Amino acid sequence: MSLAKWTVGLLAGMSMVAFAAPADAGEVRVTVAEYSAKTGPYFEAVKKEFEAANPGITIKYEVVPWDVLLQKLTTDITAGTNADLSIIGTRWLIDFVQQDVAEPLDGYITPEFKDRFIDTFLQPSIMNGHTYGLPIAASARAMYYNKELFEKAGIAKPPATWTELQEDARKIKGVGAFGFGLQGKEIETDVYYYYAMWSQGTEILNKDGTSGLSTPGALEAAKLYKSMIDEGLTEPGVTSNNREDVQNLFKQGKVGMMITAPFLSNQIKEEAPSLKYGVAAIPAGPTGARGTYGVTDSIIMFKNSKNKDEAWKLLDFLFTKEQRAKFTQGEGFLPVNKEEAKMDYYVNNADLAAFTALLPDARFAPVIPGWEEIAQITSDAMQKIYLGSAEPEAALKEAAAKANGVLKK
Repeated sequence: MSLAKWTVGLLAGMSMVAFAAPADAGEVRVTVAEYSAKTGPYFEAVKKEFEAANPGITIKYEVVPWDVLLQKLTTDITAGTNADLSIIGTRWLIDFVQQDVAEPLDGYITPEFKDRFIDTFLQPSIMNGHTYGLPIAASARAMYYNKELFEKAGIAKPPATWTELQEDARKIKGVGAFGFGLQGKEIETDVYYYYAMWSQGTEILNKDGTSGLSTPGALEAAKLYKSMIDEGLTEPGVTSNNREDVQNLFKQGKVGMMITAPFLSNQIKEEAPSLKYGVAAIPAGPTGARGTYGVTDSIIMFKNSKNKDEAWKLLDFLFTKEQRAKFTQGEGFLPVNKEEAKMDYYVNNADLAAFTALLPDARFAPVIPGWEEIAQITSDAMQKIYLGSAEPEAALKEAAAKANGVLKK
């Protein structure tokens, strides 16, 4: 669903927003985004532990898949039946703030509480000088590579540049595997393209605030991916594969290299423990430029909550070192809590160290209205290019024009 349509729906229901769903005194309702099969059990354990320590407060969770979360929130907010708290994609937060449905948390946050956080991950939830959310999950992206395929193909080390990656992909193709896993549909299809675009020194938005999709660097990045598809260096049917599909191919030992998040490491350990893999930086471009995607998801309090003090107590509990460690390690994210980050699990984890090292090059989704619509425009353009139904230059110019139209709204 585009954010433009979401905004229209939200505006249509604003007269109802003031009336929160009926809630029992002391009951805190939470909409939880489902990250994995571990998400529900974690929050059920939180419920038991928190309620035991806080008599008179009950917690009610609803776990919702990510692909329908925004639609559910839209419907609930419009009807005035939203929960007290919800996990959201931080990139949605600006629209919640503009529509005045998110509660500023400044009145609850003490200096000591704020100091729990690594500032890089807290900043995306601060707007107009107010903190509207807390980073419940944080991640970056790096390149995974199959060590056995590398050895079989005679590759000594992971590629440092995209030119080297192409050369290595050819060698891996030569031993009967797919050189580079390329995502071509659903969430983060646009982001997979940005990795190559950022390496060209090009940003999503130009300095004047217009779309960067019509720049020379954006075109070079699109041509790079298209040439790899045409040469058979990627898996077949790129536009039929979402992130999970490409990750599954990697876990099956069929793909030599792919770019994704820290949680793949946990999946490999559980689902493919014999797979020998490494994690390296995303390749650089001709001038040495590179970029990774920094991601945070936030948990917010809704302004129409009737139990804000109780909801804050739950937030305070969720962001203790102990609870953060349980959630972060279980789901395979990066730590957002300073004390948590000092734990041996993170300090001595080579996989996570590779992601952490990339944080200085991290780009977060632009905090602008209509971002989801722009991301979809980009994904649609890349699908046309990958399929060969449009030439890269024409597809990108059309996408840039559409994106600029959204930016001017």
